[in-house]
Amino acid sequence: MQQPSTQNRPALAIGLKLTAVFFFIVMAAMIKAATQSIPSGQAVFFRSFFALPVIIIWVAQRGEMREALIPQNLMGHVWRGLFGTSAMALTFAALGLLPLPEVTAIGFVTPIFTVILASVLLGETIRVFRLTAVGLGLIGVMIVIWPRLTLGAGDVNNVAFAGAMMVMMASMLRALVQIHIRQLVKTEHTAAIVFYFSLTASALSLLSLPFGWVVPDLWALGLLVGAGLLGGIAQILVTASYRFGSASMLAPFDYASLIFATILGYFLFAEVPTWTMVGGAALVIFGGFIILWRERHLAAERAGAKAVTDPKA
Repeated sequence: MQQPSTQNRPALAIGLKLTAVFFFIVMAAMIKAATQSIPSGQAVFFRSFFALPVIIIWVAQRGEMREALIPQNLMGHVWRGLFGTSAMALTFAALGLLPLPEVTAIGFVTPIFTVILASVLLGETIRVFRLTAVGLGLIGVMIVIWPRLTLGAGDVNNVAFAGAMMVMMASMLRALVQIHIRQLVKTEHTAAIVFYFSLTASALSLLSLPFGWVVPDLWALGLLVGAGLLGGIAQILVTASYRFGSASMLAPFDYASLIFATILGYFLFAEVPTWTMVGGAALVIFGGFIILWRERHLAAERAGAKAVTDPKA
């Protein structure tokens, strides 16, 4: 079996990660444009189904088809697909209701929810650093969505509030996915997790057929197919970036998505971010950086302890 490269090439790793982040935002912009006339469930199908050929080619090239096609925990993949597909559908629906930068900014709360769920479901201890990060992140999200919390002030405001709640629910589901994957990787190969998510998401999205799928025009069809292909490529680029750099080094570059979303939102949809959104997003990002710093510090402590206790070190 072909073994993946694990060279330490930080410049290449950062370049791959930034390219992947940019592609994901372009994909979101394509979905936003398409969902003006296409139901979000139908968009989930195209995003997942047309990513499959890209993923299959990638897995075959790595010589990991056997690992991808033979899961050890099939129900684990089904649950991962259910959580992930629901999060994707909610995000796609919200993209049709809110500006792209705002959806991106609220989505940064995912690491905050991950810390909370890890404490509740896995019994992980939340100490002062993480508690501070959670508090800052939640305050930041409240600042971002505060203008959307005035109900009864018109249909536009109510729709925007619904969109903000969809992104919050999607962020919580993505956090649940991350917790679930922590358990899934104990028995499952990465190739299987990637392949079966796209497969189950494609199948689960078909459940939305009775709720009003439409025949897309050529423009919408091109956007949907392009979003699927681009999403598959971005997923591969993210995976490739971790061959050349550590997860803790690359994690902060996820926040570049807000810059990309702001630029694309302005030029494609004439969306201008408010100072309230920028200020709230800054707090959420700062809280995320605290979590990243703490994780890196704990990892270094664990590595140091292992070096002391391991006689072969």
